[in-house]
Amino acid sequence: MKKMKNLITALGTVGAGAAVLYSNVLKNSAKRPKLSEGRSYFTDEQITEYALRLQKMIQCKTVSKKDSFDDTEFKKLRDAVEELFPLFSEKSEKMTFGDDCWIYKIAGVDTAHNIMLMSHHDVVAADGDWSHEPYSGEIADGKIWGRGTVDTKTPLFAELSAIEELLTEGFEFPCNVYIGSSHNEEIGGDGIPKANEYFKENGIKFDVILDEGGAIIEPPLGGMKCEKCAMIAVHEKGRYYFNCTAKAENAHASLTSANNLNVIERMTAFITETTNGNIFIREINPQVSAMLEHLAPYSSLPMNIIFSNLWLFNPVLKKLMPKINAQAGGLIGTTCSFGKIEGDTANKICTARAFLRPVSEENFKKDIEAFKSVAEKYGIELELDPTSEYHAPANMDKPQFVYLKKCVSDIFPQYPVAPFILPAGTDARTLTDVCECVLRFAPIKLSKQQLDSVHSENENIDISAVADCVKFYKHFLTNYQI
Repeated sequence: MKKMKNLITALGTVGAGAAVLYSNVLKNSAKRPKLSEGRSYFTDEQITEYALRLQKMIQCKTVSKKDSFDDTEFKKLRDAVEELFPLFSEKSEKMTFGDDCWIYKIAGVDTAHNIMLMSHHDVVAADGDWSHEPYSGEIADGKIWGRGTVDTKTPLFAELSAIEELLTEGFEFPCNVYIGSSHNEEIGGDGIPKANEYFKENGIKFDVILDEGGAIIEPPLGGMKCEKCAMIAVHEKGRYYFNCTAKAENAHASLTSANNLNVIERMTAFITETTNGNIFIREINPQVSAMLEHLAPYSSLPMNIIFSNLWLFNPVLKKLMPKINAQAGGLIGTTCSFGKIEGDTANKICTARAFLRPVSEENFKKDIEAFKSVAEKYGIELELDPTSEYHAPANMDKPQFVYLKKCVSDIFPQYPVAPFILPAGTDARTLTDVCECVLRFAPIKLSKQQLDSVHSENENIDISAVADCVKFYKHFLTNYQI
């Protein structure tokens, strides 16, 4: 009888626990939009017309290069913008920073509030073997081909098209609308940083800034019950560079005698210990938690239960994510890699360059101490590169973030919407001083091949996606409320 009672108690406990877990799944699902059929907003003729207009911007070979600037193709693009968007060019106030970073301003009804849409207009070189000439903007197979179609002349074209059309309709913008587009984003240039200094000097703050970085892509996790997901980047990992040096005279006696380690062996041991990830803090941070919770209702068993009950499954996820792939592992803490490793035992010196990518500024303070401790252990000198940087994540409690998610669901109701951490870099990262809600999402639907074509061969986008991009920005601007 006692064993039976214990069994009944145990089963009751398991049942109650399962009920709690499933209840959280239902609560989480209730907070997320129900997916529905996608909509068609344009005729074939309208879609083709948008593509033909974008073609003129793709045909401008605006390749950015370090330490030099040739204005020929950039001027060609400026002329194309004036031709394609005459009312926008007439009604906007334009400022230029550096060689060709554009900041346009359209005055709104409430001039005390500002929002900014961004997309850079420089591109990387079109190397490799292309099936369509990379600067032709050729339209074939329902796509427009060419460098910049994804990264990022399509979003720029759509932003300008949306404003041009709204101005033509006599629409009054509720607040000041800025368009920011740099000429050297691809080389980490000075365009937007110079504009940022202007904003700070003149006390200009933004309610929301929307740049590239996220898009409508294949699901980031396995077991999803949807074709694609609309991913909004709310944070970019930081970038810290250390020049590391091992010299023979800096070694502890135990390193050179008892263990008989020369400078190369010491550097190798240092690299091994700091790149395995064990010295850095690992946690499911707020941005990753939000991503998993947003995607949970659209995931299959058992992932929907796990993602809806992170309070219970966090320890398991911390161990699993690094095993999924390097990118997933990089979301839960600082990563470290090395390059430019040079040395020889004859000169008794070995150098390397460490690249650290932190997620959390607070955790990184402790990670740096751990990194320095290992360096001291192996007699490694560290010098921080002054170009190192960290920028705050977007405040996901801001109504502008909620509004962006709603706009995405309004225009693309067939796709789940979720935040994520961007491992790459955008111009927008430098603007967190003037905006608490810097978001990165280009409303373009991309196949895996199209996403992979960024900085690679055969970059292209569906012409229907170009038109939908215009629709999104018009919707975003028309319904924006202060």
